[in-house]
Amino acid sequence: MGESCTVRKVWVLGGAAVGLGMGFVMLLVVGVYVVAGNLVNNVATGSRGLAKGAVPAAYKQLVQQWGNLCPALSPALLAAQLYQESGWNPTVVSPADARGIAQFIPSTWATHGIDGNGDGKRDIWDPNDAIPSAASYDCELAKYVKDVPGNVSDNMLAAYNAGAYRVIRSGGVPAISETQNYVKRIRSLEESFAAPVARLDPSRQAAGAIAFAQSKLGTPYLWGGTGTADQGGRFDCSGLTKAAYEKVGITLPRVANDQYNAGPHPSRDELMPGDLVFFSDDLTDSRAIRHVGVYVGGGYMIDAPRTGAVIRFDPIDTPDYFGATRVTEDGAKALPTNV
Repeated sequence: MGESCTVRKVWVLGGAAVGLGMGFVMLLVVGVYVVAGNLVNNVATGSRGLAKGAVPAAYKQLVQQWGNLCPALSPALLAAQLYQESGWNPTVVSPADARGIAQFIPSTWATHGIDGNGDGKRDIWDPNDAIPSAASYDCELAKYVKDVPGNVSDNMLAAYNAGAYRVIRSGGVPAISETQNYVKRIRSLEESFAAPVARLDPSRQAAGAIAFAQSKLGTPYLWGGTGTADQGGRFDCSGLTKAAYEKVGITLPRVANDQYNAGPHPSRDELMPGDLVFFSDDLTDSRAIRHVGVYVGGGYMIDAPRTGAVIRFDPIDTPDYFGATRVTEDGAKALPTNV
């Protein structure tokens, strides 16, 4: 299934966790609504750095360097494009014969591929060439549309999808649903790859997600479980979090490492009930995430931990704690289905 929700080495369920109980969780649920009403229009904008671990360590320096190639581009925007195109897979080939981590068609590569690492070769399969080429191509398109009204980054992305001529002729992002959706997806994903620069708004769906997870406390774990009747209503870790947010109208990917990209990433001291919390043996790479739970406050989550255990409260402050995601509707809708 892409991740196994294996038991973490230092899980210890003490009396304090059991003592949280129904009343504590319901107080948290009420608290979510109160805070949601008090924090308005405070979503981070203008993010500059990359979110912790969002870009695999092997590519982080490349993305950071080449993502600053021109003003219309940013490291987070470049990361969002690469993730959307390939899911960081440098060997993938699409049905349209788009190749590598940046998904260049060979004919496009022939005219826009560059020798990013200076080794004398332009290799479509080498991320050291393909990532710089993606940034170079973006910035070339940005030059073509620099005088078009509207946001230059949006127009650049529209040109990437529909061609610069259509953007120029339309005076901005053209009225093509595929292009408009592409721009919106990439800009939403950008929020997942950018380190927030301000406190994030709470999710209005958080309370419902917590309530669903709470209702499953005590349910036996099932690897690959998504809660269907033929599975006895059992879940694995990402099956539980997917079902919890599906209950409130948000569709998440099936596996934990893709769920990480469903919104921006609050720091540990800014966690709020309803955030998804993630765990990994490699704290530099979100693609290595192997466990997820629903944060409920007080340093605890509700999760489906492993075979032989039940859905329960567990502490999150363990050595393999990776980070958190504040799930958003736009963030979830932006996630690619083919990575």
